[in-house]
Amino acid sequence: MNLADRDRAVLWHPYTQMLTAPLPIPIVRAEGVWLYTEDGRRILDGISSWWVNIHGHSHPKLNAALAAQARELEHVVFAGCTHRPAVELAERLLEILPQGLARVFYSDNGSTAVEVALKLAIQYWRNLGEPNRRAFITLNNAYHGDTVGAMSASEDSVFTRAFSTLMFRVDRVRTLLDMEERLNNAAGSVAAVLIEPMLQGAGGMIVWPAEFVAGVRRLCDRYNTLLIADEVLTGFGRTGRMFACEHAAITPDIICLSKALTAGYLPLGVTATTSAVYDAFSSDDRAKTFFHGHSYTANPLACAVGVASLDLFRGGNVLANVARLEQQLRDGFEPLRALGDVRVIGGVAALELVSDKPGYLDQIGPRLAAAFLERGLLLRPLGNVVYFMPPYCITESEAAWAIEQIAAVLC
Repeated sequence: MNLADRDRAVLWHPYTQMLTAPLPIPIVRAEGVWLYTEDGRRILDGISSWWVNIHGHSHPKLNAALAAQARELEHVVFAGCTHRPAVELAERLLEILPQGLARVFYSDNGSTAVEVALKLAIQYWRNLGEPNRRAFITLNNAYHGDTVGAMSASEDSVFTRAFSTLMFRVDRVRTLLDMEERLNNAAGSVAAVLIEPMLQGAGGMIVWPAEFVAGVRRLCDRYNTLLIADEVLTGFGRTGRMFACEHAAITPDIICLSKALTAGYLPLGVTATTSAVYDAFSSDDRAKTFFHGHSYTANPLACAVGVASLDLFRGGNVLANVARLEQQLRDGFEPLRALGDVRVIGGVAALELVSDKPGYLDQIGPRLAAAFLERGLLLRPLGNVVYFMPPYCITESEAAWAIEQIAAVLC
């Protein structure tokens, strides 16, 4: 029995209607931007394996870092213990994060990084004697993850609707004017504003101007509330800057990181805060402790690969590659503008096709995914939104080939 048939007998895949979905693609190895299947096909990874892979698959320096760490220490409890990779990664992150972020809290993935941020914001105000500050303001079309808090902060959608009875209410806004009105009317009840800066991912690859992000920071300052930046997708170069907040030259009070944090190798989440947020939990009163943790918090293997990934940024032309890719994406997607709205930022290009039923459940998405796959290109359209988000190491000729396949299917 082949791998796909064995899989179908025992597994349940994410975001997949198992009754009608085609058999999964049996991947047996990967290198650079290419995935290799059990039956000998070669497929270009056009979505960075769900937006996590930035330096390419099976990178020799990342492989070496992982193997070396496995020989030294694979894991240890992080409540009461510490280790070199966790300390080193935190030190390195604080060197490059927006100025003012000073403390790193580790978790397991993007959803939990956001969950941590929401809980920190609530308890921050409680610790300061303002327990009524427990409302959140988020953006329309937001997606922040699949844990209950992260779902609550996300747009009401097919992803969240079945769990509505579990979730808390948030205020969702479309403009800075809307946000200011909500903040003005909230009378000190808002714990935080949560945004995906510059690029909303699963909500439809929506690109925001830097002025909007800067305006959110100004409003949070004016109305004395916390700003949480969900950079789970946008962190580590995806928008052309190391962090998307840099486009607007702002520092959030809390930032959430994951996905490319370990270059696609291992699960790891980071929620970094300012000293002011951290200090609200530093107390002789044990009740002010942040009682949150995960069994694999600060896993040494993941942290070691994270450090090695930052070494590649430091020693190479990673962001220059993203800039080159951005220009190629702009040039390559421009002729597709007749089919819908084209949006490009950093290493991400998206085309929102004109549709009578826009959204994730638009059946054009699965049909297009199958057509791209027939041509050797792995893409997962978000309903009527086709996007291309390859690893940064993609060559000019590989990117040109991928764009040609996209155009051939759509035109």
